[in-house]
Amino acid sequence: MGLDLRADPIALTAALVDIPSESRHEQRIADEIETALRTQAPWFEVVRNGDAVLARTDLGRPSRVLLAGHTDTVPAADNLPSHIKNGEMWGCGTSDMKSGDAVFLHLAATIAEPSHDITLVMYDCEEIESSANGLGRIERELPDWLKADVAILGEPSGGFIEAGCQGTIRVVVAATGTRAHSARSWLGDNAIHKLGAVLDRLTAYQPRSVDIDGCVYREGLSAVRIDGGIAGNVIPDAASVTVNFRFAPDRSVEAAVAHVHEVFDGLDVDIELTDAAAGALPGLAKPAAAALVAAAGGQVRAKYGWTDVSRFAALGIPAVNYGPGDPNLAHKVDERVEVAQITAVTDMLRRYLT
Repeated sequence: MGLDLRADPIALTAALVDIPSESRHEQRIADEIETALRTQAPWFEVVRNGDAVLARTDLGRPSRVLLAGHTDTVPAADNLPSHIKNGEMWGCGTSDMKSGDAVFLHLAATIAEPSHDITLVMYDCEEIESSANGLGRIERELPDWLKADVAILGEPSGGFIEAGCQGTIRVVVAATGTRAHSARSWLGDNAIHKLGAVLDRLTAYQPRSVDIDGCVYREGLSAVRIDGGIAGNVIPDAASVTVNFRFAPDRSVEAAVAHVHEVFDGLDVDIELTDAAAGALPGLAKPAAAALVAAAGGQVRAKYGWTDVSRFAALGIPAVNYGPGDPNLAHKVDERVEVAQITAVTDMLRRYLT
């Protein structure tokens, strides 16, 4: 029968959830979305890019709002098809983020005369490595389609506007020593022991909290892995601890790396950067974003974690996460979304877009 975009977004959420779409296997859901947009929302120009579907209006409005959602999910955990119980819809992708996709698609098909021009981006491969992300491919191949005055990602946010996002870096802090028999430990230099000073610095670390546009971002510097040791009777000559720094978006990646070096200054260790992603400033003072905050009644908070809003921030576009669902339930066997949140998010965005 295909997707009915004009149906209640709760029913549309269920229909989307019941189409399996693990990362790299989004062709079917993209086909159904593309067909539905072409037949049920004729005021949109629609294009296909791989397994991403893009649509936009060209009504000459003074501002453009971009609605973006990924259609892929993590592998299902015997939690399909969807079902509703006690006011919640259960199933893989209900929270992350097919309920958000359903809201965007429903609004696209039911608002023929929006007060803003609308761009809709339903993209693939968000849940896997960044190099495969469909949004990055669109940025490379169809950059004009990502131009907007504000971008809204339908990631689960509990019905709050979660603005911007933290940046993240990972470093490996490595110590070296001299191998020896543990019965004659004084002949060696224990690399694991040297990590004690690193852990002391992390334990004593006082994270910074930063208020940006009324959103408070709390930083965190944490050990997330320890490696070392050779055998039960050998003094190890190498050991390392992997450290993750989640930083407020007023720092650049370069500034975050410099800060980590400052934290461990003076220790006999080497520091290697292994992963980095910039944060995103909320940009809520810009007119289109401020109007969104007003429509939401000022229910705004900082986004903890990294999302694709960072890609839009790098393009100079203020971006927020706003969608139904609890982000703490994403990827879980018992993933679910309150159906009342689907209705509430739909109603708020309808007010904003009209």
